Formats: sequence, C-alpha cells, structure tokens
Amino acid sequence: MSHATLKRRLTERLLPIQAWQPLGRAARSDFDLNPEAPRADRTLREAAVLVPIIAHAEGATVLLTRRADALTSHSGQIAFPGGRLDPGETAAQAALREAMEEVALDPACVEVLGFAEPYETVTGFLVTPVVGWIASAPSLTASPGEVADLFETPWDFLMDVANHRRDSFQPAEGPVRHFWAMPWQDRYIWGATAGIIRGLRARLYDDADLDPAIAEDAA
Repeated sequence: MSHATLKRRLTERLLPIQAWQPLGRAARSDFDLNPEAPRADRTLREAAVLVPIIAHAEGATVLLTRRADALTSHSGQIAFPGGRLDPGETAAQAALREAMEEVALDPACVEVLGFAEPYETVTGFLVTPVVGWIASAPSLTASPGEVADLFETPWDFLMDVANHRRDSFQPAEGPVRHFWAMPWQDRYIWGATAGIIRGLRARLYDDADLDPAIAEDAA
C-alpha cells in the first residue's frame, strides 16, 4: 500500500481548506462522554491544532508533543502543536504558526490537506484540527518553554479502535469524568487530543469499527 492511497482518502474526506469559517459549530466535544456535566452558555475561544502526518518510508506517523511541565495549564499532557488564533488568522495559519513556534516545523514542509470537525473542550475552546501532510522527516526542535518532548506515533496504531479505551477519573468535586485514551508505549494520549483523533478516524472511515478501508490505507 502506498502513501498515495492514504493521502487521497484524507483529501477526499476532510473538510476543504476554503470551507473553514470562524466560530463554526463543534461536531465533537469533551461533553460527548459526559452529557450531564455542567455546560454554561458561553462564547468559545477559537484555537487550532496541526495534525502532522509524516510519510516515512517504513510507515506514516503522527507528530505529537508533551507540553512543558512549567506551563500553567495542561502541563505535561500530550497534545498536537497548536494554540489560540490571533486576530485575523485562519485556523490553518494559526496551526502552522504554532507548530513553527513550538517545534520549529517549517510551514513550507507542510501540505495542508483539510480540516477535521471542530472540537469543543471543557475549558471553553473551539479547536479546529488542521491536517498536514509532511513528505519526509522534518528537522524539529522543541521550544523549551512550551514543549518538554516530541515524538511520533504510528498512524495505524491511532486508527485502530482496539487501541482506544474509555477511561475516567474522579475530581475533588463533582461527578466522575469520562474521556478517551490511547496509551502508546510510555505515552498516555488522552482527553481532547484523543477525542480529535477519534473524530478524524470517524471522518475517514464512517465510524466503522471494522472497515477494510483501514487496512487498505495502512501505511
């Protein structure tokens, strides 16, 4: 199977670049597994993340980061490069800018293929996942103030629902919170990052648990 089949499926199934509009509607959220959680009427803050797919000869991978431990929010968590939109920015522009700032990923190395559906976080962000194709291994350097580590996870692993599990934790106050998790080696991919991956998989494969297309796209 060549990378061409996977890239073609991404291009065909993702929302086209020109379809992005500010303040879109979330198709998935942290509340999907927690329908009884309090959800105040609020204006969501716009953000974007880059989902960087690297087409290695031995198999496609997805670049992820571990946020710096000193950050005031979500420290130490696994995330895609990304952040808030600056005034006047599109989601694609913000995702590429943040990836450059966080891991020194040259925007010229990234071919933006499209968007997955916006995702609403419990913290009040509307996150647009921007899917980027990287034809060969890029030169990367983690920004020490933002990123503690960066690593790649096999595309096939992330698309296999056998590796998706529903976990939970009990906060000091309030009900149990449920979330998706995809532990890989010593990395615990969970929360919004895992939810975005689930949404991307559903977009590509019609949410089927066993779809021959997944094996066909294995790269």
